[in-house]
Amino acid sequence: MILFTAISCNSINPEVQVYETSESGNQLSLQASFEHDSEASTVVINSKIELQTITGFGGAFTESSAYLLNKMSEEKRNEILAAYFAKDGARYSLTRTHMNSCDFSLNNYSYTPVAGDKNLDHFSIDEDKDDIIPMIKDAMAVSEDGFKLFSSPWTASPWMKDNNSWVGGKLLPEYYDTWALFFSKYVDAYKAEGIDIWGFTVENEPHGNGENWESMHYSPEEMTHFVQNFLGPKLEADGKGHLKILGYDQNREGIREWVDVMYKDEASSKYYDGTAIHWYESTYDYFPEELQYAHKKAPEKYLIQTEACVDAEVPVWKDDKWYWKKEATDWGYDWREEEKKYLHPKYAPANRYARDIIGCLNNWVDGWVDWNMVLDTKGGPNWANNWCIAPVIVDSEKDEVYYTPLYYIMAHFSKFIRPEAKVIDAKKSDEELMVAAAKNPDGSIAVVVFNEGTTLKNFELTHDGFTKNISISPQAIQTIMIQNH
Repeated sequence: MILFTAISCNSINPEVQVYETSESGNQLSLQASFEHDSEASTVVINSKIELQTITGFGGAFTESSAYLLNKMSEEKRNEILAAYFAKDGARYSLTRTHMNSCDFSLNNYSYTPVAGDKNLDHFSIDEDKDDIIPMIKDAMAVSEDGFKLFSSPWTASPWMKDNNSWVGGKLLPEYYDTWALFFSKYVDAYKAEGIDIWGFTVENEPHGNGENWESMHYSPEEMTHFVQNFLGPKLEADGKGHLKILGYDQNREGIREWVDVMYKDEASSKYYDGTAIHWYESTYDYFPEELQYAHKKAPEKYLIQTEACVDAEVPVWKDDKWYWKKEATDWGYDWREEEKKYLHPKYAPANRYARDIIGCLNNWVDGWVDWNMVLDTKGGPNWANNWCIAPVIVDSEKDEVYYTPLYYIMAHFSKFIRPEAKVIDAKKSDEELMVAAAKNPDGSIAVVVFNEGTTLKNFELTHDGFTKNISISPQAIQTIMIQNH
């Protein structure tokens, strides 16, 4: 089982504890000694400058992940859930699941299989009761702090769409009322299973996915029309106005045209609680200007990264070094149009996760959600053969589990930066380091430092008159916890 050392508190002086994950083999390891360098750079934390409020960090409950957990021994299943949700684990606090099937399902399915059933008299979540719902409930039992869960549809049933297909097409206007009802009935059905839904994204990837698996298209105007006149009013009328509605839910490069429409005026903005984004536009660029634009357009709304993964790759099994090497490729490496292929060079998965999450935190993003929590050694199961990597890989035939470096990198954020934390000002003099910081509700300060370079770095950390000399390994991420007195 994955266990991390608890943070101790000193009531007289602030105590600093440093946890490191590195290419050299550290796995969220507590660091006891540091090299000193008189030429060290500086990292200065100012908790008086507060920025966005953290919603959470976590991953997704998919049918694929839940199905795999059911194939593991009870001991390994419990170990994995504890690694993600227990207080001694990564303490995931923000999670996602899918409504109806997605590519990481075993096959196509819908909760509304009966064509023409406008009132959804035959609505049923039975498809989720063998796998997804037990995984969520078991995670709830493990989590002492609890976690938020939002849901995303990939598509409505084919009979509600203009092309009568699982893939592509648009929702027929005659079924807008029905589709809004679908969201409301879903909340009730999950509530009956003991699971509270925190919110929704309106549609996963409304631009589509190249017609490869479940999808349903919206323009910014069409989605806003649906939210403003159907989904928002329906949830409100059904006493569910507290549920969060996140618009868009695709790559960051396209965010400007969406937030311009979503937040055009008071009426269009009313039911949107925030904007959801993915990272697949580039393997290295986290698009800070687009994130800044989205925040300025709606500074009081959520800005949540709702999906990310190492896509178009079969998992590398029990080889930590690979995750730190620039050998991974993504969908855009082969398939992107020539003028945009520069956005998709080979990359190191560990670096990409660390760089992106810090970049997001420094540009107003308040939540960051990974994709599948568990996949097999092939990168599935996936009915569309859309293989990907998850932080935890399992071989269910041998009942073996592999915690990749990605798992530990996620934990550097999810374990130490808690919901309702405030991102605070962090300045550094070494341009080769990335730094983000947050002040937790209990007053502790979490500082995350990433060294993507191949040489050890020394820096002097200063906060509130307190200074500590720290060194960070090459190719390493650290979380520095300052427990204030």
